[in-house]
Amino acid sequence: MSTTLISGENTRILGTAAAHATVRVPIVAPEDKVDAVLDALRGRRFDSAAVVAVCRNERLAGLATMERLLAAPAGATVAQVMDAAPPVVAPDTQQERAAWAALRHDEPGLAVVDTAGRFLGLIPPQRLLAVLLAEHDQDLARLGGFLGTASAARQASTESIHRRLWHRLPWLFAGLLGAMLSAGVVGAFELALERQVLLAFFVPAVVYLADAVGTQTETLVVRGLSVGVPVGRVVFRELVTGVLIGLLLASIALPLTLWLWGNAEVAVAVGLALFAACSIATLVAMLLPWLFSRFGIDPVYGSGPLATVLQDLLSILIYLATASAIVG
Repeated sequence: MSTTLISGENTRILGTAAAHATVRVPIVAPEDKVDAVLDALRGRRFDSAAVVAVCRNERLAGLATMERLLAAPAGATVAQVMDAAPPVVAPDTQQERAAWAALRHDEPGLAVVDTAGRFLGLIPPQRLLAVLLAEHDQDLARLGGFLGTASAARQASTESIHRRLWHRLPWLFAGLLGAMLSAGVVGAFELALERQVLLAFFVPAVVYLADAVGTQTETLVVRGLSVGVPVGRVVFRELVTGVLIGLLLASIALPLTLWLWGNAEVAVAVGLALFAACSIATLVAMLLPWLFSRFGIDPVYGSGPLATVLQDLLSILIYLATASAIVG
């Protein structure tokens, strides 16, 4: 009988079974007496002794829980009380799948073996619980649309006033700067607005609709990033969707403007501006969350205000430039 520690280093890949397995566990042979095993465990230190690995020639023969060992009759061997077909996983198995494999088989520990069945380590119960809690935390974060963890989401909701201001004000200052630039853009087209005051009536409409289209795209992209969907997978379909939405809004706005105000030039300018502004808003709304995620910044904080600023500037510029070219 031997209660040894397996030595050696497993390949540790973050998020895999090997990253959570430990070799500092009791190892016994199937023919060992249970009484001798229990005596040998006294005075020894292990990372976990909840489960005893039963091996023959370095290959896993089974697992024996401490409950089974303590309940064994006098003179029983380990082979008589062990689980000869325990759940096992490969070193590169994803940590969540590994934890659920142990849970489904009602085992407090999970053995990691290679393709030849050699025992590489054991994932103890406390680490299995930590994996399940971490995965649950991430799932909640994804459902909430956060890129980080649910704890980060809770922190953002409960943080102090000072931290709230620190996270939000820089982006709002950028919005204030954008508002000043927007006023400057409008001022640059003062003569065109004086010649045709009706053009000013539609500035809020063009800006609002472009913002609304961009917000829809931005929400979709942020949600996708939070569940691991790369922006590249939605670029084409979202761009086409933005162009079609712009085309549909323009096709409705043009005749409606012409019917209500009776000015064909203004109606054409509004229609073309809506088409262009909505299409570009879709592109901006995809680009900013992607850039934020690439730099490790949660887009929940910054992409919304910054996207709004850029979309407003572009929408006003597109509309007034188009109107100036058409109306003269």
